Amino acid sequence: MVKAVVGANWGDEGKGKITDMLGKESDIIVRFQGGANAGHTIVNDYGKFALHTLPSGVFYDHTTSIIGNGVALDIPKLFGEIQSVIEKGVPAPKILVSDRAQIVMSYHKLFDAYEEERLAGKSFGSTKSGIAPFYSDKYAKIGFQVSELFDDDLLKEKVVRIAEQKNVLLEHLYHKPLLNPDDLYNELMEYKKMVEPYVCNVSLFLHNAIKEGKNILLEGQLGSLKDPDHGIYPMVTSSSTLAAYGAIGAGIPPYEIKQIITVCKAYSSAVGAGAFVSEIFGDEADELRKRGGDGGEFGATTGRPRRMGWFDCVASKYGCRMQGATDVAFTVLDVLGYLEEIPVCVGYEINGEVTTEFPVTHLLEKAKPVYKVLPGWKEDIRGIKKYEDLPENCRKYIEFIEEQIGYPITMVSNGPGRDDIIYRNK
Repeated sequence: MVKAVVGANWGDEGKGKITDMLGKESDIIVRFQGGANAGHTIVNDYGKFALHTLPSGVFYDHTTSIIGNGVALDIPKLFGEIQSVIEKGVPAPKILVSDRAQIVMSYHKLFDAYEEERLAGKSFGSTKSGIAPFYSDKYAKIGFQVSELFDDDLLKEKVVRIAEQKNVLLEHLYHKPLLNPDDLYNELMEYKKMVEPYVCNVSLFLHNAIKEGKNILLEGQLGSLKDPDHGIYPMVTSSSTLAAYGAIGAGIPPYEIKQIITVCKAYSSAVGAGAFVSEIFGDEADELRKRGGDGGEFGATTGRPRRMGWFDCVASKYGCRMQGATDVAFTVLDVLGYLEEIPVCVGYEINGEVTTEFPVTHLLEKAKPVYKVLPGWKEDIRGIKKYEDLPENCRKYIEFIEEQIGYPITMVSNGPGRDDIIYRNK
């Protein structure tokens, strides 16, 4: 059976923990899109980890971790991560890398940084991981596929062609040092040495695994609102963040995805620029940021303070719909235990009218939040294992949000650890 774990919002929803938890029953875990530009924070018996490319199931010795063809493969980052988990006592993970994945080159990161510098105040808030230039090259058909590392004649011709093309921009737009084809070839040879033992025909491997009845988990990066088609364009990422893309980014038939676990936070947070209707500021935001996540709401990749907000039912309902949620995992609920009252955004006022449907970006920029204030529960809920043992106001908060978004909340996370989870029988 194939399941997907994806985000309903701007990313940072707590997917890493849910993937790590579901990894216990999984044979294979697949990263199907994105790159090292966003991280998943995981707390387990080995310690606390921020993963960027490795699938979040690497901590189990019975799983195979796969980098799918849809991933922006930063080979040095991947192997640095493998080393970092092994150094903390984690058994060496079983890794497979798709022969059809494409490679993030050092110049992609340079172009990312140069473009943010050029845009200055109008930048996209990039993590400068090379993601937008990488995907631009992939779709312009000038990227390097892992399989091409094994065709020397092709590489020697291609590095010259790529350097010529890139150097026009470097010289005339960015006024930066030019690329040397020999340096590009040597970079690719280094990458070949690192990745060669792991290269696999992943779609065939997964085809056979499905036939054998293996449990496969697809792990998404970021969330619905960062999708380039259905998100807050242009303040989005460069690959599809939707579960539907899991089929493409892993190389399996779409009808094989039977369960889509869509992760929502019990409040909102976001890294990067873009419309964020329920955003809060000042002391109120600082307090929630300080208490949030599993040690504060700061980006796992950048360390940047996350933007904070109250739960947004409009965005989350839309995010769950776009993912095709069969289940909602509701995370970091324990964080809200300090509040007397909890505002929830239930609508957007746009040009004097209230809507509960998520609009396109130019209207989103004009939206003002419509709040309903719910009573808090004012107690620590960590350690509770049964839904009925949660405080009444806590249950009412969950049930109110479930009714607003229209998708079943079947998992409630009440702490950062792997076992801090309450299952609801819906």
